[in-house]
Amino acid sequence: MAAQSGNPSFDGAADFSKYKTYKWVNIDNAQHLDELTADQLMGTVDVELAKKGLTKPQSDNVDLYIGYQIAVGKGHNLSFYNFGAANGPAAGAPAGSTGAASTTVHSGELVLDIYDAAKKQLVWRGSVSHAINADAKPDKKQKHMDYAVEKLLKGYPPRIKQ
Repeated sequence: MAAQSGNPSFDGAADFSKYKTYKWVNIDNAQHLDELTADQLMGTVDVELAKKGLTKPQSDNVDLYIGYQIAVGKGHNLSFYNFGAANGPAAGAPAGSTGAASTTVHSGELVLDIYDAAKKQLVWRGSVSHAINADAKPDKKQKHMDYAVEKLLKGYPPRIKQ
């Protein structure tokens, strides 16, 4: 399996021990998978997050928003979750950003963004290359995805050095 994990980036000031619940969100202008593969991916991420103590309640009152984006073809620039016009054009972008995503996602790379719902800011971003093997048979596709998501979330929650 060719999945490679990049180093996750995270907000060192965020208290990850307080995050218990999450909800999936759609990142505007990001590339996404077809509906069946997206459901499969989100289910795989849900399983890994449950192992880390996070739950996905039916309520909209959650600690975290989680969104994904994937590059197909030549790659593209990363997008950020839009918290609405009231928060300005760069809402959700990491602190110090100018509102324009400058990081390029390369073809086949999956990026998972985790946002603090109350603060409306990105607190964790991880990526993994070769996450989806679209040409594989269903059982091999799931095994490959399981391996990639496990690698992707290996650094969540981050271990903050005291």
